[in-house]
Formats: sequence, C-alpha cells, structure tokens
Amino acid sequence: MAVNPDYSWDLSFDNPDGQLTLVVEVKNKTNVSPEWVAKLRRNILAHSILPNAPYFLIVFPDKFYLWIDENHIEERKPAYIIDAYSILQPYFERAGVTASQISGQSLELIVAAWLEEIIYSPKPPENIDDSQRWVMDSGLYAALTGGKFEHEAVA
Repeated sequence: MAVNPDYSWDLSFDNPDGQLTLVVEVKNKTNVSPEWVAKLRRNILAHSILPNAPYFLIVFPDKFYLWIDENHIEERKPAYIIDAYSILQPYFERAGVTASQISGQSLELIVAAWLEEIIYSPKPPENIDDSQRWVMDSGLYAALTGGKFEHEAVA
C-alpha cells in the first residue's frame, strides 16, 4: 500500500494545545450513500498519512459525515450523518448560489467560515439549532473552541 506523504487535508483544526483535532475533506458531489462515503474515507486514509486526529469530517453540499476516534483504515460507518442544508443554506444565500451551483473551492471557504464561528465563539451557543446539536453532542465544539484553523491549498 503506497502512502502519499504530500497529501494535505482541505481543512484542519488544532485544539488550544496545538494538537491536530479535526481534519476535513470537502467534496462537491451530492446524493452519495453512506456506504460510498465510508469507502471514500477508507481510500483517502489508505493513500495518505493517517491524520491522528480524533475527528474526521467529510463534507458535501447536502450532507456531513463525521467519524470520531476512528483513525483506522478499515471501512467504517460514520458516527454522525448530518443534513447540511440548514447549516450551509445561509452561506449559500449570502453568496447568491445554490448547493448545486457551488464550486468545490467556494464550498471549502464556506465550511471554513462555519467552523471558524465555532472555534472563535466566546461561549457555547445558548439556543443551538437542532441541526447543529451534533456539534455539541459529539464533543467537537469543546474540542475546537479556542483552537486554530489551518487552510490547505486545494490539490
């Protein structure tokens, strides 16, 4: 199995102690099955350096798939499958695009903006929308708050 040492994640986030906490892959494709995404994750991990991050997120314009402490190459189902519509729609509206019109790079910037709001939030959201409850329930909010963001060049 060949490992690609030059592979870089679309987005990565460190916790406040500087430890890699979340890696994010952004894909501009819709209507994919959880099984397809699990295979994609396995292929990504099989051909790159394992990120050694407790959170791994694959983002599509219509769904988010989150794995927690699953730093194994084996094909595994995500811990969370999230409808991305209510999270991303306000950003799409501000940009004047729809999910089907968004480019991969633009989607990456939108996801980065959304995650930066989490990282730099001074306190937990009091009235968190049900669509984003998973951020709290998964521990992602606590892990990222006060951390830092790294944006990688698109390959």
